[in-house]
Amino acid sequence: MSENRADLLVEALPYIKNYRNSTLVIKYGGHAMVDEGLRDRFAQDVSLLRFVGINPVVVHGGGPQIDEILNRLNIKFHFVEGQRYTDEAVMKVVEMVLCGRVGKDIVGRITRAGSQAVGLSGKDAGLIRAVRKRLSRQSESGEDQEQVDIGLVGEPTGINVGLLNHLTDGGFIPVIAPVGVDDNGVTYNINADSVAAAVAVALSASRLILLTDIKGVLDLDGQLLERLTEARIKELKKAGGVTGGMIPKLDCCLSAIRGGCRSASIIDGRVPHALLLELFTDSGCGTEILP
Repeated sequence: MSENRADLLVEALPYIKNYRNSTLVIKYGGHAMVDEGLRDRFAQDVSLLRFVGINPVVVHGGGPQIDEILNRLNIKFHFVEGQRYTDEAVMKVVEMVLCGRVGKDIVGRITRAGSQAVGLSGKDAGLIRAVRKRLSRQSESGEDQEQVDIGLVGEPTGINVGLLNHLTDGGFIPVIAPVGVDDNGVTYNINADSVAAAVAVALSASRLILLTDIKGVLDLDGQLLERLTEARIKELKKAGGVTGGMIPKLDCCLSAIRGGCRSASIIDGRVPHALLLELFTDSGCGTEILP
């Protein structure tokens, strides 16, 4: 048993050397944010990354937690083309939950694991600049594109790199809520995957990692695809091999790679210590996307 454990440490060594002094952007969401044990293990993983000389930056979601509070407050909400319609009442809850309850819980757990974490929203020092997102869909006639109103939903246009570099240089782990603001001070709810990709590009991160509730990208037979390139992803899309929510996740990964990331990964956050398995073992824990 002790020999097997030693083998794992030796296997991890070249990966630790490869990522040392580099920045990794991690989108934290899904079941890993709900299960109590997984939440603590994620905090331990992120803390360990910092201990071995890697700069982790966490961007978190919080959809289930937002739903819970909206229902408790009897605030009606709905989704349009998979996006949460965000009016002013919903936006207040989104900001309260993401920047308060969820963000502070993650910060507290990482701190208890031995590292120093700082919770941020896009409003802090103009961290996430945003514009209102314009969504188009096919009209019922199928002939034209129509604009769809999704309320106060935004997309990132700029990241305050100086603030994040100041924190990571000081030994802190930034924990970012995906709430942005425009030049007029309007607050927007932003998809966490999109924010994570924008942060990864802005920081010239070595890798973007998205935690999900599935094994990774699966083929038509349900088998895990361990590695994909942009060309292969195009083929899969054309053949209908990837559908639904996986398409925007892959698009975020490709956006990060085009922006300078060496690679991106979509991993199974339901697996204990999935982050360490993906980064420090030969087998990994999901799908790695390469240029």
